[in-house]
Amino acid sequence: MALSSPFLWFLGLLVSLCWCWGTTLASEAKVGYGYRMTSLEESTFNGGSLIGYLKVKQSTSKYGPDIPNLRLFVKHENQDRLRVHITDADNPRWEVPYNLLPRAPPPPLTENLKTSSHFSAPSYPGSNLIFTFEPDPFYFAVTRKSTGETIFNTSGFDFVFKDQYIQISTQLPKTASLYGLGENTQPGGIRLRPNDPYTLYTTDISAINLNTDLYGSHPIYMDLRNNGGRVSAHGVLLLNSNGMDVFYKGTSLTYKIIGGLLDFYFFSGPSPLDVVDQYTTLIGRPAAMPYWALGFHQCRWGYKNLSVVEGVVEGYKKANIPLDVIWNDDDHMDAAKDFTLDPINYPRPKLLEFLDRIHSEGMHYIVLIDPGIAVNSSYGVYQRGMQKDVFIKLEGQPYLAQVWPGPVYFPDYLNPNGVSWWVDEISRFHQLVPVDGLWIDMNEASNFCTGKCVIPTTHQCPEPNSTTPWVCCLDCKNLTNTRWDNPPYKINASGKSAPLGYNTIATSATHYDGVLEYNAHSLYGFSQAIATHKALLGLDGKRPFILSRSSFVGSGSYAAHWTGDNKGTWEDLKYSISTMLNFGLFGMPMVGSDICGFYPAAVPLEELCNRWIELGAFYPFSRDHANFASPRQELYQWDSVAKSARNALGLRYKLLPYLYTLIYEAHLTGAPVARPVFYSFPEFTSSYGLSTQFLLGSGVMVSPVLEQGATSVKAMFPPGSWYNLFDMTKAVISKDASLVTLDAPLNEVNVHVYQGMVLPMQRGGVISKEARQTPFTLVIAFPYGTDGAEANGKVYVDDDERPEMILVEGEATYVEFEASVKGKTVTVTSNVQMGKYSLSKGLMIEKMSVLGLQGKGKELAIEVDGTALVNTTSVYFNHVGEVQEEVEGGSKKGMLVEVGGLELPLGKSFSLSWKMEIVS
Repeated sequence: MALSSPFLWFLGLLVSLCWCWGTTLASEAKVGYGYRMTSLEESTFNGGSLIGYLKVKQSTSKYGPDIPNLRLFVKHENQDRLRVHITDADNPRWEVPYNLLPRAPPPPLTENLKTSSHFSAPSYPGSNLIFTFEPDPFYFAVTRKSTGETIFNTSGFDFVFKDQYIQISTQLPKTASLYGLGENTQPGGIRLRPNDPYTLYTTDISAINLNTDLYGSHPIYMDLRNNGGRVSAHGVLLLNSNGMDVFYKGTSLTYKIIGGLLDFYFFSGPSPLDVVDQYTTLIGRPAAMPYWALGFHQCRWGYKNLSVVEGVVEGYKKANIPLDVIWNDDDHMDAAKDFTLDPINYPRPKLLEFLDRIHSEGMHYIVLIDPGIAVNSSYGVYQRGMQKDVFIKLEGQPYLAQVWPGPVYFPDYLNPNGVSWWVDEISRFHQLVPVDGLWIDMNEASNFCTGKCVIPTTHQCPEPNSTTPWVCCLDCKNLTNTRWDNPPYKINASGKSAPLGYNTIATSATHYDGVLEYNAHSLYGFSQAIATHKALLGLDGKRPFILSRSSFVGSGSYAAHWTGDNKGTWEDLKYSISTMLNFGLFGMPMVGSDICGFYPAAVPLEELCNRWIELGAFYPFSRDHANFASPRQELYQWDSVAKSARNALGLRYKLLPYLYTLIYEAHLTGAPVARPVFYSFPEFTSSYGLSTQFLLGSGVMVSPVLEQGATSVKAMFPPGSWYNLFDMTKAVISKDASLVTLDAPLNEVNVHVYQGMVLPMQRGGVISKEARQTPFTLVIAFPYGTDGAEANGKVYVDDDERPEMILVEGEATYVEFEASVKGKTVTVTSNVQMGKYSLSKGLMIEKMSVLGLQGKGKELAIEVDGTALVNTTSVYFNHVGEVQEEVEGGSKKGMLVEVGGLELPLGKSFSLSWKMEIVS
């Protein structure tokens, strides 16, 4: 939920107009003259590092005086990760708290500055990256050891380090393709465009605003390069929570930061998946997700009473559309107050009865909570918060803001008392309502007012029966008299004309231990997610589910994300793909957009909603959500949309074991669930900017319709054989980068599986609890009519209860599948790790659908746990026929062969082989 004011919409549009003007002003005067190195020593700290000292060459007054002395700390933290940390040598500076984002700290500051006339940087034999530098003027570079390629080079640019302004730049070759630097809605697609604005500062600006800093701050980019066929990727993180502008010019990239320090981490790759693996090793692996969270979710701001919610659940049942989770926005609350129930519209006895019923069926229930706590002396949550002194302060008093309940205070999640109070309030609420997860919204933090406010004496706030509760009704005055509220350099947050604290917490407000909101602002949603995760984990030890709007580096270890307040337009449908793919890089793979759009739009919604569920069915996080002003858009509202939903969600529910295995891989390695095509095909340069298609895992391609009135879609496929998962007798045989025109009638979406995959699927159903108990089918995709081919895949199943996704005997099973075709023999084998769990659940493989073979099957042989099965009379071959090339419609040699009637326990290793009889 989070309706931004109309002024915010306009303000977001103003950003692009202001950007070029602001850029020009920023370059008019000399900002700094750089630094020279005065000493360098090799330290034994934490296993070996470099420590150097820098002195400013000449100070300037623009944006404040330069910090005279800096300390350089360089550490090869492992063979793939290099850290470069630069800070004030004389005084501690703000940086992301180490208890919030655990990592190795640099050595403490020393007052003993040494001087030296000889400088050299030793090499570290085990590292894939090399650090080099020049002492005067100081610059540094990072190169790839294996090729000598420079991946970061600050020479030739101003290096400026002031208290509230830091500037550093790097050169970039023309071959660099950059991705990341979010959160924003990128109209140009996933690849960063030169001269587009990239500002990192968390704001409640709806996602309909383009090229604007949105809800999250992720100062990480991936650089993918193809130099004459030699492909490599690397990552660069600037770990800094202060607001910053990043200027990408194509051949250079410049950071302009309003505080903190420089803390760079370089990740050597060399593949895109390697970069994400190395990045999430540092920031934390993505959170494990409950199985049911991969089902379909339904929400709306405006379910005014429990009867409406019950009607929605019944509507999905009658339409036979899958539904796992029903949500409440703030409608369940008493006067929009957290941790309460509306006694009239959501009476607790009836709500508990409803929850008992849906829980018994396997469904789940999630509600929203906002960080703003209503200032109300009769409200127990407020009373306990005041007693424990947990709220952010301004001038010694709790900072007053306004959100949905009216006047509010914001909890301080950097305060240990604030965390323990929050944990206790969630525990109390769970005793009131046994919810299955929590949705933390408005946590940038969003404020309907700006500046220093007081409760008015001349009018009520909130105003009774207001139709615009998002309009500020407090008495406020702007704060411009401090350097925190009015810093010398104005980043592009919320538009150039707005103060830094516009519609959020005043930046001169303070957190626990005197921490300024100016420094910690973009950490607010992250710190709330950590506290909420702790609370849910402590309830019963089960795996938590949290959905957070605001995010920062590391948020994916605690929460899922949706892309915020979008609009029901074809453009927003398209933009959702790039944002989703970005969050895979950011370490938040459980991500999706509001299906059919949050805000209403003037376009006819029915066709758009058809196409949106066909795309949204394959978001990792799949949820329909709308605001109260929108027409009702549950998927059963139109017969045509219901048909599309049954089709697309029907395939999703068959793919749940594959998606859940991808969540497991993400939890182990950070690998995104939804990925850009170049993640699997980095040599396929035509895919570097591809933002209208995406992969689920390594080789399931989704090619949605994104244009109104279209009945076909032009899609790009890397070379190889791609089989249609809705009709496996259709295939795309790609040989180059040319676009392929695919039929896409209104109720159909194109989803293809790539050669070389063994894809685990189940029968599906309308709820994940039932679907996950059905027998498995292995879809085995060989190259089209090719001998000597191989395929492999895997599946992970567990009890869905433990916080971590790990292999524990009796609680989880992991199976690897291998398949090959050599000559006339086809062989399929499985290797089982810890099969006891799946055996206890009776999970079986009933069928194999084998694609691309030449001929029909005979002479079947099966071994299970090394013992040959003598009685295989129930097993049959079903030769569906020749596979048609989907585009040309011509018959090919490849054939779809089904091996059915199997009863292979998933928890036992097997070997299955047969001979192929060539068909002329």
